Amino acid sequence: MSAGQTRTTGGELRRMLMSFKPEIAWVAIFSFFANALMLTPTLYMLQVFDRVLLSGSQLTLIALTLIMVLFFSVMAFAEWVRSRLLVRASARFDDALSRRVFNAAYERRLAAVRSTTPAQPLSDLTTIRQYLTGNGAFAFFDLPWISIYIAVLFLMHPVLGWTALAFAVLLCLLAFAGHRYTQAGHKQAADGVIDVNNFLYAKSGNAETVEAMGMLGNLRRLWLHLHRQQLASAGAAFERAHRLQALTKFVQYTQQSIILGVGALLALKGEIGVGAMIASNALLGQALRPVGALVGSWRQFIEARQAWGRLDAVMAAHPERDASRSAPTLTGQVAIRALMPEAPGRTQPILQSISAEFKAGEVVAIVGPSGAGKSTLARCLVGIWPGVRQQVFIDGTALEDWSRDSLGPQVGYLPQDIELMDGTIAENIARFGPLESQAVIEAATRTGLHEMILRMPKGYDTPMGEAGGMLSGGQRQRIGLARALYGNPRIVVLDEPNANLDDVGEAALVKSVRDARARGTTVFMIVHQPHLLVVADRVLLLEQGRIKHFGPVVVQKAAPQIENPA
Repeated sequence: MSAGQTRTTGGELRRMLMSFKPEIAWVAIFSFFANALMLTPTLYMLQVFDRVLLSGSQLTLIALTLIMVLFFSVMAFAEWVRSRLLVRASARFDDALSRRVFNAAYERRLAAVRSTTPAQPLSDLTTIRQYLTGNGAFAFFDLPWISIYIAVLFLMHPVLGWTALAFAVLLCLLAFAGHRYTQAGHKQAADGVIDVNNFLYAKSGNAETVEAMGMLGNLRRLWLHLHRQQLASAGAAFERAHRLQALTKFVQYTQQSIILGVGALLALKGEIGVGAMIASNALLGQALRPVGALVGSWRQFIEARQAWGRLDAVMAAHPERDASRSAPTLTGQVAIRALMPEAPGRTQPILQSISAEFKAGEVVAIVGPSGAGKSTLARCLVGIWPGVRQQVFIDGTALEDWSRDSLGPQVGYLPQDIELMDGTIAENIARFGPLESQAVIEAATRTGLHEMILRMPKGYDTPMGEAGGMLSGGQRQRIGLARALYGNPRIVVLDEPNANLDDVGEAALVKSVRDARARGTTVFMIVHQPHLLVVADRVLLLEQGRIKHFGPVVVQKAAPQIENPA
């Protein structure tokens, strides 16, 4: 963990939830009134059967009815208020965490963690928020009232109290056993959904290759295998859950009749009145309602708990960064010191502790055979290789200590795989920031794209989805180059920028690089063709993760060559 990150001891979600103590306290207060007033129907029945029917007083009946309506109105108001409080608290919970979760999900994707889909953390946040406003959350606030309702039944008659207590214990045991019985199945089913979604996400981005080479049948077969495994695990989990639900319903339906039968037996013996007999039935239903709600929402509880665990793990693995230094206007001086980027599954670092100094405003060509570590070096130079700390320095400051929001506009990057995003051509060139027309046109002109873009039906406002069918690979690469050069960045890293370019495109590339150097921009360019070395000031030769040569380029009549190659 770097100095530019906050050290996190875990439980960030729990600490965030605890910051909502005032809301939780108010929900508890209104839950008190809502549950206390749940005794209204019991008391009303007792009074009607044991007082009104015996006295025959209509005035008493009217008064009791008015009081009952008033109590129910207060109870409905308390229910509405606590529901509104939970909804607003969950919305604030989501608002407080959404930016944090978005950043953690982004950094997780940047670190090439692909065990889940990129949107999984945001989906987990939604699952938690929805559970916090559902019946399961209300049941937790209502659980303490089970003891009060059972205590009232004990006051009515000890046998009624013991009967209610037995059913409460039975339902609690069912809830606990149900958790043990269904937990593994639900987790396996949830993991299966993630695997299937991840498979589709990874393969859908290569639809043209799949279609061209007839790979659809093979991929469909693999997907069906995963899908059937997921269906089987989900079916087994649902079957267990339905068994538990059926058993719970049996207990719930049986308890109503049994308590009524017990009350009738006590009434026949003259130990309680008819009103108490009927009221005990309603009171037992209220006493066991929270347990029933918990059992009924057990699947949602398990899903929310699993989402909580996944989200907390993501946030712990990618803690929020400390406020970094804002980057002033940089000179573009870059240094690497003992750079040793590692990758999962490799016993040796990709680059073998390499060090070099790069002058501001120079063009450095990076060459070498495939697998030498050129693209890895490019990613390290722009700070997107995970685990590289205090090894890349810009203007004498470690790259990770700069604020990315202020450093990013001063850095341009063209990866091997051009990733143009959904939006207009102008938005892609402007990096989806505020559209400055002059700067967008300037960047497009520097890469020779301006006239081509103007020939499109909507010009710079052409959506990339619509333009995708009209743009060649070279044109898409030049749009990526225009994006890298937008705003005159101080450092530009180009990973094989001529991979899809024709002669015209290469000429525009050479002109763009020379123009960038004239503006004082430090340019790193990974190339394979020797004729492009003519634009470089120095060349860095990588072999097997080591610097084989780093020095000037000698331009001869035949072709540029490396001076004194090792």
